[in-house]
Amino acid sequence: MAATSTSFPAEVSAPSASLRKELGFTDVLLASILLVVIPDFFGTAVKTGPAHVLLWCVAIALFFIPQALVVAHLNERLPLEGGLYEWARHAFGDAVGFLTAWNLWLYAIFYVASIGLVTTTYAAYALGQDADAIAANKWLLLVVSVLMIGFFMLLAHMGLQIGKWITNIGSALTVVVVLFLAALPVYAWYRGALPNYHPLRLAAPPASLFTFSVFSKMTFGALCGFEYAAIFAGECRNPRRHLRRAIFLAAPLIALLYIFGTSAILAFVPPDKLDVIGPIPQALHIALAGSRWAQLVLPLTVLCLLSNYISSFSLCFTANTRLPMCAGWDHLLPSWFTRLHPRFRTPINSILFLGAVTLAISAVVLVGVGNQEAFEMLQIWGFSFYAIAYLALFAVPVLAMKNRALRGPIWLRAMAVSGFLLTLLFVILSVFPIIRVENEAAYTQKTVAVLALCNVAGLLLYKLRPREKPTASNH
Repeated sequence: MAATSTSFPAEVSAPSASLRKELGFTDVLLASILLVVIPDFFGTAVKTGPAHVLLWCVAIALFFIPQALVVAHLNERLPLEGGLYEWARHAFGDAVGFLTAWNLWLYAIFYVASIGLVTTTYAAYALGQDADAIAANKWLLLVVSVLMIGFFMLLAHMGLQIGKWITNIGSALTVVVVLFLAALPVYAWYRGALPNYHPLRLAAPPASLFTFSVFSKMTFGALCGFEYAAIFAGECRNPRRHLRRAIFLAAPLIALLYIFGTSAILAFVPPDKLDVIGPIPQALHIALAGSRWAQLVLPLTVLCLLSNYISSFSLCFTANTRLPMCAGWDHLLPSWFTRLHPRFRTPINSILFLGAVTLAISAVVLVGVGNQEAFEMLQIWGFSFYAIAYLALFAVPVLAMKNRALRGPIWLRAMAVSGFLLTLLFVILSVFPIIRVENEAAYTQKTVAVLALCNVAGLLLYKLRPREKPTASNH
């Protein structure tokens, strides 16, 4: 790769030299697993019934594998702090790079804003309480949101030296819990309680708008995330080598976890009875009901799974604080965002700003809607912003104009086109709800308005950017 690396001068990474290099290979591997395995989407897949196996296989072939190869390619060519933001900026210019970072930033805000709903739901399952009743208390949700977002701000402030251990533990526990869940119906089948259990049963899904909508969420929503770890490239000891190896080791495990985990939930929970906020705790509660170990095992496994959310939200929040910092380095945002803590070398102003915005969103979204609908809106809005950024990801190896060294060989471009089309499908279908909501038309209108207005706001921010001229040592 020597020829390609010379296309990018060494000085472009100069600003990130002041960051602490905390991440080794194991850290990147566990972060990659954590960023992709999202418990919410097990429930999304369950809504397709036994057709989920076929749909997972199609999604893996047409989106997951192309994503893994595109991310590995781009990170090898340009392993810079900021990840996808820098890839898009170097490929298409400052405007596209800024809007890509803007959509990534919005994704993490909406995603992390659901922490109050998730924490109260999982805590209720762990304590054996009525999850819906507890989550209906808006004041409780607000208090929990304030406490958790404050915790994320503290971890981001202290840096990856501490934060990476939260990520590593949460990722490892996630794998253990999903494997435990996958083993439960196998054990029940062995005992004769589930004689018809077939985890790899192939069934054709009905051709309907609902099927396409759920499939798009299984494809993009469940299987995206490998590029997010690249945001920390400037804080990795060997970013070019570590992320590529982590992707190729994590991908097969992630695919198996999703397929067998979905089959296990479906063995215990009918699709029409599913709790979209806590599908795995719900399945565990039913599977372990009546067991003499239930009082010990169920709370323990649910709390372990809650660690997935806490650690993944923390990781996304921390990564999100790096995007304004990198944009400040490139003179696309005020230099205020680039101020680093003298000891921890973390962007303290960016952390404070992100925390305030995330808390505001978590409070506003609860007004006037039910908990399931609020969770669905936060998830879909967040992942729709994420998908818009992913359109840039898949466009880079095909259409990179500013620096053609980011383009890939023909076979990689073909895979990138596949990923682009499925991501576009997700964006188009994201306006249709997959759960029963109070007003479907209002849900659709609200979703379209949020996506459009936020991107118009991003364009206005870019137009109002600082007019400083970048120097030769610019990131």
